[in-house]
Amino acid sequence: MGHGKMPDSPWSVPQRGFAPRSLWRVGWRYLLHHVWQSVLMVLGITLGVAVVVAVDLANASATRAFDYSTDAVVGRATHHITAGPQGLDESAYVSLRRQGVVRAAAPIVTEYVSSPQLGGRPLQLLGIDPFAESPFRNYLWAEAGAPIAGLTDLLTRHGAIVLSSEVAARYGLAEGASLTLEVGGYERPAFIAGLLEPADSLSQRALDGILLADIATAQELTGRIGRLDRIDLILPEGETAQLDRITHLLPQGARVLPVEARTGTVKEMTAAFRLNLLALSLLALVVGMFLIYNTMTFSVVQRRSLFGTLRCLGVTRREVFSLVVSEALIVGVLGSILGLGLGIVMGQGAVNMVTQTINDLFFVVTVQGVEIPASSLVKGALLGVIATAIAAALPAWEAASVPPRAALSRSGLETKARHAVAWVAFGGLFLGIVGAGLLALPTRGLTSSLGSTFAVVVGFAMLTPLTTILLMRGAMPLLGRAWGVLGRMAPRNVVNALSRTAIAVAALMVAVSVTIGVSLMIGSFRYTVVAWLDQVLMGDVYVSAPSLTSSQATTPLDPGVLDIIDEWPGIARVDTLRTATVESPDGPVSVFGVQNPDFGERPFLSADGPPEAIWQAMQSGAAVVSEPYANRTGLSQRGGAVTLHTDQGPREFPIAGIYYDYVSSQGTVSLSLDTYRQFWNDDALTAVALRLSPGTGVDAVVRNLQAALAPVQRVFVRPNRTLRDEALVIFDRTFAITSALQLLATVVAFIGVLSALLSLQLEKQRELGILRAVGLTVRQLWGLVILETGLMGTVAGLLAMPTGFVLSLILIYVINRRSFGWTLQMHVEPAPFILALAVAVVAAILAGIYPAHRLGKMLTAEALRYE
Repeated sequence: MGHGKMPDSPWSVPQRGFAPRSLWRVGWRYLLHHVWQSVLMVLGITLGVAVVVAVDLANASATRAFDYSTDAVVGRATHHITAGPQGLDESAYVSLRRQGVVRAAAPIVTEYVSSPQLGGRPLQLLGIDPFAESPFRNYLWAEAGAPIAGLTDLLTRHGAIVLSSEVAARYGLAEGASLTLEVGGYERPAFIAGLLEPADSLSQRALDGILLADIATAQELTGRIGRLDRIDLILPEGETAQLDRITHLLPQGARVLPVEARTGTVKEMTAAFRLNLLALSLLALVVGMFLIYNTMTFSVVQRRSLFGTLRCLGVTRREVFSLVVSEALIVGVLGSILGLGLGIVMGQGAVNMVTQTINDLFFVVTVQGVEIPASSLVKGALLGVIATAIAAALPAWEAASVPPRAALSRSGLETKARHAVAWVAFGGLFLGIVGAGLLALPTRGLTSSLGSTFAVVVGFAMLTPLTTILLMRGAMPLLGRAWGVLGRMAPRNVVNALSRTAIAVAALMVAVSVTIGVSLMIGSFRYTVVAWLDQVLMGDVYVSAPSLTSSQATTPLDPGVLDIIDEWPGIARVDTLRTATVESPDGPVSVFGVQNPDFGERPFLSADGPPEAIWQAMQSGAAVVSEPYANRTGLSQRGGAVTLHTDQGPREFPIAGIYYDYVSSQGTVSLSLDTYRQFWNDDALTAVALRLSPGTGVDAVVRNLQAALAPVQRVFVRPNRTLRDEALVIFDRTFAITSALQLLATVVAFIGVLSALLSLQLEKQRELGILRAVGLTVRQLWGLVILETGLMGTVAGLLAMPTGFVLSLILIYVINRRSFGWTLQMHVEPAPFILALAVAVVAAILAGIYPAHRLGKMLTAEALRYE
């Protein structure tokens, strides 16, 4: 060969050498000959992509379900006419029609109902005027083409409803079938007057959770005779004069609001929840990137001599770089494709969890199946491929940048890795400090907060090499005294292979630290909620009507129920509550009208005086607001006022205090019941709390009162302890998907450790063969491998402890506060730390069993020949 100078630039064009096709054959042959290594890489990306896709599908399905139901109910309306909690008098609609100020107007009565014949799931009963519907929801009526017989029955017979033919077929129902509707604790008879045939798939999805009834029938079923929930309008854009004329004709307390103002506010409720889930799901992909990086690094180390030979033969750095990245991309594409399929399967379970949480905390949304938008699949596939490319870039650069002579030396990489330990640790400290500084900035941006949190976690991960070296040096004397030569060899081997072991330990550490951080956050949240419930649940027995809308009941109690309670023996005191949703300049607000002199004794973030003064201020017309509401609207802890749209027009209520509350992330406004009734024409009550006389048995009161109230209205009569338990059940259900995502991230990390150990032990076959030749037994070989893996798991578990604790502080005091607006009390228990250390050690040891078994079966001569 000639002695021409090798190209110095990484991207110089070769004058001679291997054709690209030959290089691709080299890479493809390597993947086929190392099937286990390729499978582990594919599996890591598959799980990472599957988790992201499943959560994205769940979020998209829940969001689309809300959009479908909103479109079905809102239709083409541009504005709503609404009033207070009792709705509008139907005469307002008659007046608008007679005056002729608006051409397109439609009255609406709507309520969530359920039926045992329809699966017992929440359904939206929509009361409409068929003759006014065409401009608004013609795909529900005109395009569906309901039969004339069905239309006649709908208008003339009591209890007549219409539903989608697809829903009827799902439950084996036909036209004329009888139904029992459960509406606000009452059972109402109904029947199917007709079936709608959806014109397209969009209409089918929109009608999936809808029952249609004539407006008069809906009023009868819901007990709102003569009342409307709203009037839908279609107004030309920019028609302020017409809007003014309509407003002038409305009764006092009625308002005209654009549709977007209400639906936009409701959709914003779940934005933080869905973003938090997506961020947690990305963790599995990040851990999968550690796996890809570790495996690709090993593949580069394993072929350093090959790359050196190729470079000597004229292959350029660019071609070597492209070869390694192309191999990774093949793995990434295959893993992403498999991840999409697994993500769709997992999506159904995730949909159920997400939907249940939204129903518990925000609003009713029903999802019968997983929506599979192309955007979710494209997003998941791109994330998988891009994550693979990013993870493989550094090993590829290492393969391409090493001079040929150094590439032929197997010790070069480890020497470089040990020299870089201090710089990596310094970079980790810098990244962690930057992330902490960004978190300290006074901003409500959740995306930046999550990005800063990732920076802090990655900063801790970059401390892994230095921590591994320090701990192994400290462990060497102790292990040497306990296990002799093997005890000194194990920590030395971990340090000697730092370029691989550090990455595997970092991946396991990140997964375990998230387990610690999230466990501490959930534990602190639960501890806070339990303490809060002990302070706010002051009654002995609670009575409320069933509600399908969310964890906040808004269904009124029947007056007959209240009459029975007032005369019930053994009751010393009755505290009453009215929960209603009213409009405000900041959108819909949950308002509590309370009659409870001890209301001021609940925990307050800030208050104008002692508990007695707070209640006196409320009786004088002041309001108290929850911490999430104050954070969402930017209220200060002292002074300020809240504006609400009352039946007498907009009214400003001074704020006497801000109280801790964990019922709603949107927040609540509380007034005395007298003040509430002064400004809203609403005498209904939502719930009552009973204080029993001394010596009165709680269980007997609950049992007998439940039986006495059943003929009047189906209500919940629950003792204090039962209400607390049900609240905690909802709490635990809320975090079920979080725990599932934690587990998946740990599984991905376990696969990463297994991959690293298999790679490491394979590379050390010749060394272990020499040890076998000089007398190392199979049992001692097992002990050496298990000891090494146990040390790696111990390092991961120990470093995960401070990382998880810092992460819990961020989750509790930054992420949760910015996401949901509430303050949690930090509650630290040793169990999450002990469990996390045990999980890390056990996962590492389990990952070492197969490599130890494989090496124990290998013949000594075969191991000595390995190079």
